[in-house]
Amino acid sequence: MRLLPSLLSELRAVCAGFPDPRKGRGGNIAAADFGLSAFAMFFTQNASFLSFQRALEKGQGRSNLETLFGIGKIPSDNYIRDMLDLADPALLRPAFARVEAKLEEPAMRKAFERLGGRTLIAFDGTEYFCSQKLGCAHCQTRKRANGKIENYHAMLAATVVAPGHARVVPLYPEFITPRDGAEKQDCERNAVQRWHASHAARLRVLRPIYLGDDLFACQPIVEMLAKARDDFILTCKPASHKALFDFIDGAEFERREQKIRKGKKVETRRYRWIESAPIRDGADAALVNFIAFEIVDAKGRVTYATSWVTSLPVNSDNVADIAACGRARWKIENEGFNVLKNHGYELEHNFGHGEAFLAMTLAGLNLLAFAWHAILDTLEPPWIAAREAAAKRTSFFQHLATITAFVVFPSWAVLIEALTTFTIPPELLAPPKLE
Repeated sequence: MRLLPSLLSELRAVCAGFPDPRKGRGGNIAAADFGLSAFAMFFTQNASFLSFQRALEKGQGRSNLETLFGIGKIPSDNYIRDMLDLADPALLRPAFARVEAKLEEPAMRKAFERLGGRTLIAFDGTEYFCSQKLGCAHCQTRKRANGKIENYHAMLAATVVAPGHARVVPLYPEFITPRDGAEKQDCERNAVQRWHASHAARLRVLRPIYLGDDLFACQPIVEMLAKARDDFILTCKPASHKALFDFIDGAEFERREQKIRKGKKVETRRYRWIESAPIRDGADAALVNFIAFEIVDAKGRVTYATSWVTSLPVNSDNVADIAACGRARWKIENEGFNVLKNHGYELEHNFGHGEAFLAMTLAGLNLLAFAWHAILDTLEPPWIAAREAAAKRTSFFQHLATITAFVVFPSWAVLIEALTTFTIPPELLAPPKLE
């Protein structure tokens, strides 16, 4: 069990760099312990983890926060919120850089690379906080039909996805916040341009192909990616791309059909494509390759249809693979946002809003925990064995919450072995010796 302790050691160094307003007087709690305590709650998928560990520390003199996460003294919830409110989420970028580095590992490449060694990075925006009462300087605002002003937080997520793979890996997001001097509120298109300017050059080693929905299939985004020589597969719809669909109307397409058997049923997959189509009106319009895709059932009914614009060259040999990668964009919603919001991470829960950075920093730590889980599920053999022993993901974290509430484990290796074998070492169950 080497990877997880190594990741935690690096995260401790990152959290030690968070602002500490205590200045010279310091305190009996290390600066890093505030960030690590919040992260531990997200990593263990247990909103009560800190309170359980406080009870364990009171009863046994130590806790799993100490032995597993290296936390010397457990801060109170309010103390954590006060300290993390000062920490810009950008300070977490080095921790996400380690996630990016792990994507270059052979096992991660095998799991996620497609189209001859390319990595698919999907863009999409999501909200993670909303309130008519709470707000901060980084909240966006909107007026509801009832006249009330609503504050909300949103971010542009960038997530590694792959067709045929159930897991996704979130990268560092771009938070959508009010911008100094801007007349209009921030938006996903602005956020994706900032994200690309900050991260694209560093990620080029992964040979990325960027995926996005119809919102991103526009001249500015296509120009940005083309200028950087980055490839893309972006969903496009007739309603928002009238000039493009007028251009291809009646055009002579290249075509391919596939018969796919699914159990006792057979479906037909139809592909049409054309090259060098203008994405909008005007002589300066960016040229893109267009792919239309539909699924037809045995009775000839179209059960699914969509289309994309792409920078990739398209031919009969690769069109099905490109379409499969384009369809994988949905994984940022299904395996990404859906899991983050409804299956343990509770991204939309108000763990604390604060007056400055708290809501964003907690969201960043939550995303980091999600990314670590995906990496451990692929690269850490003992962790993989424990996950398989539990059968279900929910069962694994339920077991983790149960045994760590009553037993202090000296290391992650011992804890993961206990989860794998459903056996707690007898010496850990002996009552502590009184001195």
